[in-house]
Amino acid sequence: MQYWPKVRSQRAPDRVIRVFNGTNKNDPYFIPETQFAHSKNLHSSKAPAATTRPGFTVLGGSVPGRVLGLASWKGQTLHAVFADGTWRRWDGTDWITMKSGLNTSADWSFVNFKGGFGETNLIGTNGVDPVQRFDGSIVQLLANAPAGANYINEHDNRLYCAVGNRIHYTGINLAEEWTLTGRPNDSSPGTIGKETYRGEDIIGLRAGTGHLSVFFPSSSYELYGTDRNSFDLSNAIAEDFGALNNKAMTNLESVLYFVDETGIYEYSGGVRPRKKFSQPVQWYIDNMNKALKQQCCAGSDGRYLYVALPMGSTVDTVLVWDSQIDQWDVWNDLQPTHIVKMGETLYMADAQGRVLQMGGTTDNGVAISCEVISKTFTVESMSQRIRWPRLWVTVEKPVGSTLQVYLSKEPSGESWTLVSDLSASQAINNRICVNPFQVAQSNTLRFKLTWTGQVTVREISMDERNFPVV
Repeated sequence: MQYWPKVRSQRAPDRVIRVFNGTNKNDPYFIPETQFAHSKNLHSSKAPAATTRPGFTVLGGSVPGRVLGLASWKGQTLHAVFADGTWRRWDGTDWITMKSGLNTSADWSFVNFKGGFGETNLIGTNGVDPVQRFDGSIVQLLANAPAGANYINEHDNRLYCAVGNRIHYTGINLAEEWTLTGRPNDSSPGTIGKETYRGEDIIGLRAGTGHLSVFFPSSSYELYGTDRNSFDLSNAIAEDFGALNNKAMTNLESVLYFVDETGIYEYSGGVRPRKKFSQPVQWYIDNMNKALKQQCCAGSDGRYLYVALPMGSTVDTVLVWDSQIDQWDVWNDLQPTHIVKMGETLYMADAQGRVLQMGGTTDNGVAISCEVISKTFTVESMSQRIRWPRLWVTVEKPVGSTLQVYLSKEPSGESWTLVSDLSASQAINNRICVNPFQVAQSNTLRFKLTWTGQVTVREISMDERNFPVV
């Protein structure tokens, strides 16, 4: 008779994770244990801890349909264009209609420019309606602007816009001088065109340091120069990718960030745009709903980059990059269409016809739901088995919030065993000991935490047992 040797476990060094570096959607076996294979609604404001993202407050009521444009006039007053064809101004209490009868589906771009007026104007275009301007009192037409003008921008004391594959520019410091009259000089208005091998039209303009970035769907270029004698549109940023749309680009700390079907890129001029910094969230680009790519948008607030993508039937996922610590988090339960910073406050317009003032602890009174899923843990060999007899979670959990801890023996999927459930009435500012006897040893282990409210996770540690290869 043959007897098999008894399989004995060996206590391994405890695993202690007290630094959380956001989300990484690469192979869950090989990402660092400090990163989550999946997360929902986390923020890096308390890094290295993991905590709940800021909430929002809805400004006024909602208007049926999505918000088509969002901007600030002189950094003082918020303006929005809604899907009912109205341009409105927020007066601190309500949305005041400034103009109606505008197109009900085209997205807007805006710029502040004085350009010969007595007051700085907020100038807006959507490629369908005549160019409009808010002068501090009323919204009216911008005289002499080209028909079909879109993607309004200011650079080197001129206004620029696009019509088809041509860029139109004004005279220097003259917002309503779009047409050349008389003999041309260095201050004159004019146009410059760009033919691409695919015959595409311009889909976005963005002012940068010393140049204007010009985007087509499949390529991108820099416009250098200051007048008709020095303008040069031959310098390519990239001839094999462009941008999704004019909303899917933003400036952060003098660097241009933009979204293409192939990735999220950073471009500081002089070298090919790079996307290495966004590799942890490349999965979202690869798997987004490409049919809705025109609804993608991006924005920044001086520290964070926000990229909103449609993973389902609408823009439902916001990728948030902390430029100070190079960390990606993922926000859900938001549907941004435009993102704008005014003063120290970030605003998001959404697909429900609302303008959201970001900040606070709830989503307009509703507790925020969060979730994290760890990497797939193994031991030295994937053929060995692993067990966590005990697990500790150190949290700051206020009264009214909830917290659940789950374990799974499966390397992926949604097979979870609940091992701890803390009620909303418990306030905790210490570690919680979990005895996960329900989960026997296996080749892989994962943990999942879900919570509601403003919970902060400071540390997760495991008492680990490793078993021989059998």
